[in-house]
Amino acid sequence: MSHKINIWFLTSLFISIIVAIPIVTVFSSFFKPTGEYFSIIKDTFLFEYIFNSLFLLLGVILVTLVIGVGCAYLVSFYDFPGVSFFKWALILSFAVPAYIYAYSLTAFFENYGTAFSILENLFGDGNFNEIIPKFDGMLGAIISISFSLFGYVYVLTRASFQHQSQNLIELGKNLGFSDKKTFFNIILPSARPAIIAGLSLVAMETLSDFGAVSFFGISTLTTGIYDAWISFDDLALANRISFFLLIFIFGLFFLENFSRKKAQYHSPAKGNFKRKTLKKLNGNKSLMAIIFCSLIFFLSFLFPVLQMFYWTIKFPKHFIDLNIAELLSNTLILVFLSGFLLIFLSFVSNYGNRISKNKFLNALTTFSITGYAVPGIILAVAFITFISWFDKNIIYFFEIKPIFIGSILGLVIVYFVRFYSLANNGIKSGYLKINYSIDESAYLLGYSKLKTFLNIHVPYLKNSVLLVGILLSIEIIKELPMTLIMRPFNFETFATQAHIFASQDLLEAAAAPSIILIVIASVFILITSKYMVKDN
Repeated sequence: MSHKINIWFLTSLFISIIVAIPIVTVFSSFFKPTGEYFSIIKDTFLFEYIFNSLFLLLGVILVTLVIGVGCAYLVSFYDFPGVSFFKWALILSFAVPAYIYAYSLTAFFENYGTAFSILENLFGDGNFNEIIPKFDGMLGAIISISFSLFGYVYVLTRASFQHQSQNLIELGKNLGFSDKKTFFNIILPSARPAIIAGLSLVAMETLSDFGAVSFFGISTLTTGIYDAWISFDDLALANRISFFLLIFIFGLFFLENFSRKKAQYHSPAKGNFKRKTLKKLNGNKSLMAIIFCSLIFFLSFLFPVLQMFYWTIKFPKHFIDLNIAELLSNTLILVFLSGFLLIFLSFVSNYGNRISKNKFLNALTTFSITGYAVPGIILAVAFITFISWFDKNIIYFFEIKPIFIGSILGLVIVYFVRFYSLANNGIKSGYLKINYSIDESAYLLGYSKLKTFLNIHVPYLKNSVLLVGILLSIEIIKELPMTLIMRPFNFETFATQAHIFASQDLLEAAAAPSIILIVIASVFILITSKYMVKDN
């Protein structure tokens, strides 16, 4: 056993423990006494928090299921004008955070908003506010979050459809099935694991959403956590509410695993795989496919972009007054520091697991990567709780809270815990392609473990590093609740600046930072699109 206890093992163990600490902190803090506010909330708002969270979750899941699977099916099985464009254009919805979509939705349909201006220019003066629909409250939140997140279902479902053999379609024809019956009885069930995985990601992101629900004034578990910490200054209450939200989150994990164990799915062997022949659509069917995909692309990406761009042009003063250089530098600092730390430590952790082959370490790593499923606002509160406890009980002679709370260091650490799963899994997927015999050959040539790691593994995984780095950048640029809670005083990013303007009911001012955020995220998404929508 002694040969397994080496620096790589200890480093990997330390990384996994650091990532797991906030999750353990939330569960342990549940039993701590809270102030009088918990009794008040338990008797008044707690049921409303839970009901709203569940209603929002069901609404978003239903919308994203229809949109994501529908788009994936059309671009994977049919050939129609523009299909090559829609394959990658539909993932641009990832560039629009739900809170920015919420700003756009309200700005367009509010009284005397953009819709009113359009109707007034077309038809002259009139009381158009009475006929313009209002998308606010729960309906607005469902729409905003759905169009922001349906890309998870679209990308994963399309990837599954791409690996389905033509044999499945021919099987349906031999059984006398129509296209509709083939889809529901054969194609859709075979893609079920991918659809469930996509919906699980959507569900976790929905439950952790803060920006959109707070903007629409919906009381959910997430807003309850934020109010408990910021408004009531009750950290124990925030952890108590976090516990209820974590129960929902981990319940989704068990539900997904249970549903997949109920049936087995097998991909056809390579020798029996037959590439699909795309069915060419003509006439009205082709037109309907183009209209559907165009409508989803417009609603999910062009609509919020055009609304934010319109306001930026209409109110140029807000764009001119915006300190773009400072916001950009703050955002890039967080992206660079967090990205470097995440990629470097993910490399070390994966290599430590690879050479130690320790079951306990593998189990701990598996537990620690569930941090991505934990809402950012919970991780921020858990981190503050742990640092406060550590400062009071372990290093009571030296105050460390200012070092970690309200600092860039603390924010980077919380980013690390939140996005460690994304970085770790990205590097791990690359490592799985490196045969162990390569390591053994390097050792026979006299390479040390460190030299093998630096000279063989790192160069081989450079494409994985690039992809992971870009995905991390997109997530960090859009991140809102963790940044709001953990950022230093007067330290703003494009996301927090847009939120501050919107919370002050200055939606026209929020347009400038919002459009810049979308442009930056879109560039990163376009770079990664070849990985996300590549064909067979």
